[in-house]
Amino acid sequence: MTTLATTQKSVRKEKIVYWIFTSLFVLLDSVPAAIFFNSEMTKEGIRAMGFPAYFGVELVIGKIIGGILLILPMVPARLKEWAYVGFGISLISAMIANAVVLGFLNALMPLVGLVILTVSYIYYHKTKEA
Repeated sequence: MTTLATTQKSVRKEKIVYWIFTSLFVLLDSVPAAIFFNSEMTKEGIRAMGFPAYFGVELVIGKIIGGILLILPMVPARLKEWAYVGFGISLISAMIANAVVLGFLNALMPLVGLVILTVSYIYYHKTKEA
C-alpha cells in the first residue's frame, strides 16, 4: 500500500512540475507574442535583427498556435511534440541571431526559455509514462 501512495505522490509531483513549467513557458513566450506583435518596438526589433516584416507575423502565428497546442490537455501527443520542436527551433534560432547581431549576453534570454521548455518537455513525458 505504501508503494502505491508513493507512486501517486510522484505522479502528482510530476504533473505539478509539468504544468508549472508549461504555463510559465506559454506565459513568457506565446502570450507576449500575441499581445505585442503589432507594437512599434516589436516591429523595430524584427527590423533591427535584419528579418523582413512578414517574419514577425509568421513567428507570432507559430507562437500562438504552439502555445495553444502545449497548454490544452486534450491536444494529441503528436501535435504537442511538433509544438515542442517548433519552439525549440525558434529559441535556438533566437539565441544564434541575438548572439550574432546583438552580442552574446542577449542570447541568454532565449537560453532561459529553452531551459524552461526542456523541463516542460521532460515532465510531459514523465506524466505520459505514469
